[in-house]
Amino acid sequence: MKIRIFGREPALALNTLSAVLGLLVTFNVGLTENQAGWLVAGTSAVLGAIAAALTRPIAVQAFTTLVATVASAVAAFGYDVAPTTTAAINGALLAVIMFITRGQVTPSSPTAPATVEPRQGV
Repeated sequence: MKIRIFGREPALALNTLSAVLGLLVTFNVGLTENQAGWLVAGTSAVLGAIAAALTRPIAVQAFTTLVATVASAVAAFGYDVAPTTTAAINGALLAVIMFITRGQVTPSSPTAPATVEPRQGV
């Protein structure tokens, strides 16, 4: 049995949720540039880490999370940009990287029994 979130693969569901939460920042919900940057980068990091734990191989999703989080953090804290720009960068990167890496990850199957190879010549 594979893990599913909203009937979808974890990487797709969690990265989409991260992009949607980033989109909410663009509606000027009363956050400062700094708060919006922390929210977008933090959300991307946390949800990406969860997605990485739920998919195999972990490296692909971890790379996606790292790129999206670093890009959001650089946009928010390295340059003087509006929260909407930070959220847009995060959403665009997540969409592009998910599209590129989609075929490289599969949901993990934590309940599947491990296969044991029979010992030869003992």
